[in-house]
Amino acid sequence: MSVVLRKAGKDDVETVWKMQTEAFRELYEKYQDKDTSPATEPLEKVKARFNMRGSYYYFIENGCDTVGVIRIVDTKDGSRKRISPLWIMKEYRGKGYAQQAIIEAERMYGSDNWSLDTILQEEGNCYLYEKMGYKRTGGVEKINDRMDIVFYEKN
Repeated sequence: MSVVLRKAGKDDVETVWKMQTEAFRELYEKYQDKDTSPATEPLEKVKARFNMRGSYYYFIENGCDTVGVIRIVDTKDGSRKRISPLWIMKEYRGKGYAQQAIIEAERMYGSDNWSLDTILQEEGNCYLYEKMGYKRTGGVEKINDRMDIVFYEKN
């Protein structure tokens, strides 16, 4: 199985936003992270990310199916590249698409000098990133009583 990353254009921003709110809805319901959840972000915030220098959204595609989205930030100034966010739509989860998307992103942008973060309590996410060679930085940010964010880097 392999995926293709197809760059999203400015005319795709509403589609990306709708996919994001749907994909993160369950995590929002579980953790009630009102201030940080991608499920509750307004469309304007996603539009702003589309317009940021070095910010690129890609649809993750398997054949004719769009299975998710990955955003890559690469300002090409020597700072760490960043994956934020990455999501797979519910019906496609557990099939290796996130792993394939990371492999493809690293093929396109280089395999070192990356950062990302995820929910500490989501063990599957942590397992995936660690399996892909990302190491915890030691930083943890408490969001609320249910949820913490853990930070990763890959050199």
